[in-house]
Amino acid sequence: MTSRPPFRADMVGSLLRPAELKEARAAFAADTIDAAELREIEDRCIREAVRKAEDIGLKAVTDGEFRRSWWHFDFLAGLEGVELVVGEKSIQFQGVQTRSESIAIPGKVGFGGHPMLDHFRFLQEVATVTPKITIPSPSVLHFRGGRGAISREVYPDLEAFFDDTAEAYRKAVRAFYDAGCRYLQFDDTVWAYLCSEKEREATRQRGDDPDPLPEKYAVMINRALSDKPEDMVVTTHICRGNFRSTWISEGGYEPVAEILLGGTAYDGYFLEYDTERAGGFEPLRFLPKGPKRVVIGLVTSKFGELEAKDDVKRRIDEAAKYVDLDQMCLSPQCGFASTEEGNLLEPGEQWKKLALIVEIATEIWGEV
Repeated sequence: MTSRPPFRADMVGSLLRPAELKEARAAFAADTIDAAELREIEDRCIREAVRKAEDIGLKAVTDGEFRRSWWHFDFLAGLEGVELVVGEKSIQFQGVQTRSESIAIPGKVGFGGHPMLDHFRFLQEVATVTPKITIPSPSVLHFRGGRGAISREVYPDLEAFFDDTAEAYRKAVRAFYDAGCRYLQFDDTVWAYLCSEKEREATRQRGDDPDPLPEKYAVMINRALSDKPEDMVVTTHICRGNFRSTWISEGGYEPVAEILLGGTAYDGYFLEYDTERAGGFEPLRFLPKGPKRVVIGLVTSKFGELEAKDDVKRRIDEAAKYVDLDQMCLSPQCGFASTEEGNLLEPGEQWKKLALIVEIATEIWGEV
């Protein structure tokens, strides 16, 4: 039996925003309701989502990222030295672009507190199981804009930027711990992008060399986790892009698996495996024997059709050829709404998928 995350049946993080919440956020943007009115609606929607997740049987719950617009920019823009830039750049997915928002680093990166600490505190108040909060990995702050987004006056040498970012995250981890958090997740698209030759070439075209990045990111992540207390679990989720049910990168984990699974200090790894874009299970052989776990994302969050239980079980059997079954868990391949727009499925379909994961986990491991 396990009482420590990640759990046999787990969720990545984001949930589809209820219509009431979307309407409230639009009204707030239009100045027809104030921040207090918006927060009241957010609070109510979060309470309802937590109850549903607990009723399904999940042992860890999130706030669905209901107070955010993006999975990453909201947190990153709250760091010292980082700004949200509106109207200059969008992100290109398969056949669709996001809103024109990006980040820039005009100042020295630091952590001096963050609104998401209060987001966690509210979740902790309303959850009866383990509350989990997700933030973007420190690697995302560098990779999203690369050298071009980072002030050359403040950081003529990028090593200083990597050091400051790692230190900011070290402080963030401690701040979440002090707020009561014992289950924190670093969401990360970068490792998957570094498995895609197309994205690696795009990195070169903007003036960055992708080859040394895995080692640099591993050092940065490990420093960020260097003071993590023993009773705190920090996992990561590796994503190939998730916007309106589309994606960006493709390619198996083999190019980064050894350093990601064997060279980073995470306690668990949420890995996408819902399509052939993720490649085979062979890279799982790099997961060290011991307490670390890999959470296999076999149930897609992109579309509403429910997976066949026997198909999911068969794929778990395939994965077990490369990693001990006792080190495995099951989850959706990603969140259901990495941005507030959400993926192309209905709320009821979302909850059925999470319920299916609980059911399968119970049948395979005898526990959730």
